[in-house]
Amino acid sequence: MQLSKFSDYSFRALIYLAHHSDELCTVDELAKALNTSEHHMKKVIHHLGKTDYIISIKGRAGGLKLGLKPSEINLGDLLKVTEDNMNIVECFSKPESCPLMSSGCKLKHISSQALNQFIKEFSKYTLADLL
Repeated sequence: MQLSKFSDYSFRALIYLAHHSDELCTVDELAKALNTSEHHMKKVIHHLGKTDYIISIKGRAGGLKLGLKPSEINLGDLLKVTEDNMNIVECFSKPESCPLMSSGCKLKHISSQALNQFIKEFSKYTLADLL
């Protein structure tokens, strides 16, 4: 499985904010530091700003900071928030797309188990473990 760029940027943004917890950061600063476009970073920050992960302070002296302690940010939970599509096989979302579904195909079950283990492995760690 490959993480989306959105998840990748989300993880990196939170790591950056954790490393700079003594200051407010800007989207522009994050984009430059993480070598991505400001447009992509705005989408990431907007999404994370709707959660407890990031606090966005508006105004001239505003900026971004972590909303939780790094030890409180579970990577599995973050992954579930940032991954738009975790269907590693098409039949997860479109069972009608596979003619084998009606004949008891076991691929979906195995794929589902693998996905659960992937998330479970991420869930063993927090942002603090990445710092």
